[in-house]
Amino acid sequence: MNDQELFDRMSESLYTAVISDTLDELGYRNQVMRENINPIDPSWVVAGRAKTILSVDVHYIPENPYEQEIAAVDSVKPNEVVIGCTNESLQNGLWGELLSTASKMRGARGAIVDGLIRDTKKILELGFPVFATGTKPVDSQGRGLVIQYDVPVKCGGVLVNPGDVIFGDRDGIVVIPATIADEVAGRALDKATRENHTRDELLQGRTLRQVYDKYGVL
Repeated sequence: MNDQELFDRMSESLYTAVISDTLDELGYRNQVMRENINPIDPSWVVAGRAKTILSVDVHYIPENPYEQEIAAVDSVKPNEVVIGCTNESLQNGLWGELLSTASKMRGARGAIVDGLIRDTKKILELGFPVFATGTKPVDSQGRGLVIQYDVPVKCGGVLVNPGDVIFGDRDGIVVIPATIADEVAGRALDKATRENHTRDELLQGRTLRQVYDKYGVL
């Protein structure tokens, strides 16, 4: 299946816990971002390819302060998830309504920021899934500067390479290395099916031991 079909299916059928469990089974045990990065709407689920953006704190207003930021957003491709790495900055709201709107119209599926955002009311109205550590209404000009994009970044404590698969929901955000994305998705979908059967049989009164011995999931 193509990326859009894959990410649609993941969004409909998977959740972070089952993906994290699958990565554990494959020996990838440090793929979940820090717990303080959350969706501004808890119902949002996001899945897509990582589009990385790197921002740093500054303490002056540079010439053309938005140059790289504009270039980064204008280069977003369909089915990407913007990964905004601010190195956990508390200085400014890197992401807001206009970047969300531009990214959505470029085909992005969401944005994850390891820092602060603004314009949350407008982002909620737009329906564009954004995850962040919190909010701050100040502009990035003279406070934060996008210096690169499409480079490896560390976001939420996890190294993210461009093209890695990102999955996020109200429980957290998982980074799936691109080289194993198809295998992880397949295994996770199988595990989710077995978990569904386990839940159904528990609701019918069977014991946890009975269903664990049958389906092997917990």
